[in-house]
Parts: sequence; C-alpha cells; structure tokens
Amino acid sequence: MSAPRQDADNEIANAIRQTLDDMAASARYSTQTLDAYRRDMAAFLDACAEDELTCWTELNLPVLRRQLARAHRAGLSPRSLQRRLSALRTVFRLIQRSGRGAPPPLTGLRAPRAPQKLPQVVDTDTLAAFLDTQEADDASAPLALRDQALLELLYSSGLRLSELTGLDLGDLDRREGEVRVLGKGGKTRIVPVGRQALDALDAWLAVRARLAADTETALFVSARGQRPVPRTVQKRLEKLALARGLPQHLHPHLLRHAFATHVLESSGDLRAVQEMLGHSNLATTQVYTHLDFQHLAQVYDRAHPRARRSRADSTDGAEDMG
Repeated sequence: MSAPRQDADNEIANAIRQTLDDMAASARYSTQTLDAYRRDMAAFLDACAEDELTCWTELNLPVLRRQLARAHRAGLSPRSLQRRLSALRTVFRLIQRSGRGAPPPLTGLRAPRAPQKLPQVVDTDTLAAFLDTQEADDASAPLALRDQALLELLYSSGLRLSELTGLDLGDLDRREGEVRVLGKGGKTRIVPVGRQALDALDAWLAVRARLAADTETALFVSARGQRPVPRTVQKRLEKLALARGLPQHLHPHLLRHAFATHVLESSGDLRAVQEMLGHSNLATTQVYTHLDFQHLAQVYDRAHPRARRSRADSTDGAEDMG
C-alpha cells in the first residue's frame, strides 16, 4: 500500500510521508503494521485536507477532537478510532524526534470507549464432559495425548495461547504441581497445575520423544517435532470440538475464561484469580470473569468486617425497626 499523496507546500503531509518511509526502512515494523499506519495516516490527512490544514501551527487539540468526532459520526467504530489515535501518537512522536515539525501533544485526547464484549461462558458439566471424551481409535497416539495434555493445561491453569506454546520442558515442576509462565510484558508468574492436567502431561511426556528431537526444549511439539505455532493449536482445538460434540466454538481463550470463571465462582478470591491470569489491572479480571453485583455483594458480606453477616440479618433488622 502506497504512502499518502503529498504536495510541496503541505508541511504536515510531507513530514508524515518521510516518517512512514523511515519506519519502513528501519525493519522494526511488520508489513501489516506499516499498512495499518499508512491507512490511518491517509485518513488523517484526508481530514486535514477537509479542514484545509497544511501547517503544524494550524493543528491543535480542538481540531483533532473535531476530526475524531466527525469520523465517529460517519460510522467509524470506537476501536478503529482508538487505533487511529494510537497511530497518530506514534507518528507524531517520531516527527518530533526527527525535527520535521512540531505536532501538538496528544495528552488528554481520547477516542470514544469501545463497548466491552463479554467472553462466552461454558458451564462446568459441559466442559468436563468434553475433556473426558477421547476418540477411542487414537486415544494412545502421541498427538492425541498431546492434545489432551494441552487442553487440560489450558483449563487447569488459565494460560494464554502464546504462553502455552512458549512453554519449555524446564518450566513444568511436576513435584510442586506448578508451571512457570512468561506472560505479557515479559513478566513471569508461577501458576498451579491440577491433578488431571498433571496426569495428562505425564501421559504426553511418556511419548513425546517419538516426535521431538533430543535437542528440542519445547514442552509441546507438532507432528514435525517442532514447537507448534499458535494457529496450529487453534485449528486443532476447533477439530477436537467438532469431534467431541462440544455445542459451541472452542478456542484457547474460552478455556482461559472458563478457568477464571469457575475458580472465582468457587473461591470468591478475585485477587488470586488476577494473579493466576497475569492481569496487571483488577478491572480486567472483573470483566473477564463475568462478575455480577450479586456475587460481589456475597463476597462483601463474607469479607468486610463491618458488613452484615447475611441478607437474612438485614431483613430481620428491618422488621424489628417496624
């Protein structure tokens, strides 16, 4: 995809074109990322042309806010607006560093908030039946044992797909029943592994050498003996869901969400679930686990030293006051 068209007198457009060229030459950005930046910058320059803006001195926060609002009214989604604003921040910062202009600081500029999409829910009985169903013809084959082990580990420990495929043999501590996970931002956390997952991992490790070379460090390997790519695991889970009759689409994040939901329903310990999921923000965990007010109220009643001991106490007290 080509860079936005420019003209000699357009200071803003020329600075953006040169910056996009520098980004392409740096080899730090993928083709897809660069294409996205070019699309967002082309849309921004179209908005500047509509406002007849060519110089940095003409561009300020009120103008940018009007541009975002205009795009939103035209049907651009909040998520797309957030992406465009993120692209502006990156390109403006690079322009400032290069001395090609003085874009306005974007501090305080916010796109509309995208509505939260709550994850799918799968109940414990349905998931247990799915995990306990194995294809009789190949239940002892290496790939079948691997699939069962990764399914059990995803549900047992709430791992992200990238965390699962990134696991090495040394990350699993069988004796302690734990796995060391490298999460987002390079942060490492220790997550417990349940008994059924450990049993499934034992079965897989007993046959892993049939596929993996002696020098391969990955815990899970593909049919070719290499660390599997995330898309391969996704396709494998989709196939297993169809073969075992799961009545909904299966993807790794569904098992991560099921882990969080089921642990939280049983324990009520939001902080512990946050730690196990590797969330830096507690609000992320609350959305992720479908918390509702009733559940929060129950946790409050049990935990807060000044809370009523039960809802019944509250009702009785109201009657006594009458």
